[in-house]
Amino acid sequence: MISSPLIDLYKNHWCIDRLSNAITNDKNSKFRMKGLTGAQDVIIAAQAIQKLKNSHLFILNDKEEAAYFINDLELILKKNILFYPSSYRRPYQIEETDNANILLRIETLNKINRQKQSIIISYPEAIFEKVINQKQLSNKSLDLQKGDELSIRFINECLQEYNFEKVEFVVEPGQYSVRGGIIDVFSFSNENPYRIEFFDEEIESIRTFDINSQRSKEQLQKASIVPNVQIQ
Repeated sequence: MISSPLIDLYKNHWCIDRLSNAITNDKNSKFRMKGLTGAQDVIIAAQAIQKLKNSHLFILNDKEEAAYFINDLELILKKNILFYPSSYRRPYQIEETDNANILLRIETLNKINRQKQSIIISYPEAIFEKVINQKQLSNKSLDLQKGDELSIRFINECLQEYNFEKVEFVVEPGQYSVRGGIIDVFSFSNENPYRIEFFDEEIESIRTFDINSQRSKEQLQKASIVPNVQIQ
């Protein structure tokens, strides 16, 4: 977290203590602050997050306001924060979904499902959309780990069942390709696709890669492959 005289003023401010106590002791309580200017709301939110080691959901008025809030909060906390957008390019136009937004939604749901503590920023239009429940999300996920013994054929069958499209080169979520002992797959649960390399019937390595250069980016111990559950 960034330390500065301005931000440090709020560490022991009475409003942080009252807000923390209200959240901790009474889950039905309503605590209202007014007269905040500039980034005071973000600073207070950051201090509350530091004080309360649990999950937090912030609902802003619209997408633009949510984007400003998350940028300021990430700058202060120096950590990645989950953004949960609407699926649509335009409000409630279900025929015009945005793949990038769907990717963010499913990635956020997957992380909430697996992490004990999360910080999520959203807005009403996004949280009004229905989603599958936690059990269904787990059932729709294929978890892979380095050293696992399973066949390429099995993964291929799972991906077809999940309605992934088999292509020559993976460029967008929902696609996969098979080349010898290597499977490239773009899960809806991660911003970069996975490259899974096999030695016989054992997963030898899991990496993310760049869709433009096709070069590896990060070595991983495990990966979670999730289809487009938004269509559920």
